[in-house]
Amino acid sequence: MSRILIPSDDLLVKAHDLWANQWLLLTSGDYAAGDYNTMTVAWGSLGTMWGKPFAQIVVRFSRFTFEFTERYDSFTLSALPRDLKPALQLLGSRSGRDGDKIAESKLTPIASTQVASPGFDQAELIIECRKIYWDDMNPAHFLDPTIEKNYGDRDYHRIYFGEVVATWGTPKYASK
Repeated sequence: MSRILIPSDDLLVKAHDLWANQWLLLTSGDYAAGDYNTMTVAWGSLGTMWGKPFAQIVVRFSRFTFEFTERYDSFTLSALPRDLKPALQLLGSRSGRDGDKIAESKLTPIASTQVASPGFDQAELIIECRKIYWDDMNPAHFLDPTIEKNYGDRDYHRIYFGEVVATWGTPKYASK
């Protein structure tokens, strides 16, 4: 897919729709070393923190991708065209511990320009991030008691902030 470099100030997304309905692939690891994993994510945010453009992701400790997100200093978020939702469903329902789910999805990992973690050739948007902060979710801080229903097995998330260091997308994601 042909993508252009999009400055953070020019990124145009419907953030809630992107996360909740389109979904994203979170990928962490080292493309050149062939050591990476990906998972589908539907919770997160994009914004500004400490004067930097950032993406916030959450990863459960039990996920195979957690090991990569801990070990490496970067991650990518890849938005696929909506007709590739079956690949996202597969990548969100299988563990990379159990086999090569990326090959099974028929998606093609590609090198990023600024970070070691790969994106995907089929993506219409790739956000490259360098980790700048993490914290563990603390259920004692849930102000809305209904949030706890998302954690029946008490498998909470680690929260990561990644500084957006490059964004590549199709022209529909650029305001200019």
